[in-house]
Amino acid sequence: MSTHQKPTLLTPEGKAKLEEELRYLKEVRRPEVAEMIRRAREEGDLRENAGYDEAKREQAFVEGRIQQLEELLRHVQVIDEAAKAQGVVTIGSTVVVREEGGPEERFTVVGSAEADPANGRISNESPIGKALLGHKVGDRVEVQTPGGTIVFEIVAIE
Repeated sequence: MSTHQKPTLLTPEGKAKLEEELRYLKEVRRPEVAEMIRRAREEGDLRENAGYDEAKREQAFVEGRIQQLEELLRHVQVIDEAAKAQGVVTIGSTVVVREEGGPEERFTVVGSAEADPANGRISNESPIGKALLGHKVGDRVEVQTPGGTIVFEIVAIE
């Protein structure tokens, strides 16, 4: 494992969401799974016990997710709201863009841990997210995509 972990960029809401998931896994799911394993052990022979096998798989998933969340949160960097106030696209900005002749589209640029493209939340590391960073309203931004170059005009930054 490298000694230098790149920061997990999160909005304040995104950080709170991960912290809540971590709390739930530790305080609710972990004890539930331990209880499932205890009950399955009481049933006797573990070699042919599907309930025990399923409980152990769930335990491995829960513990893995807890480790993943703890690692993300250990290196979290909450997005600076001050930069957004300067009228440039930063992580956390919601950007309204228009492709020439097309309808307006709205994207929120977030850190990769919060990306959800189907809901308009694009990673700052994605081609569109990377291209928008640092630009102002009225700027024309070229984005290289697998389908070719797209030119967006930034209509608004919210």
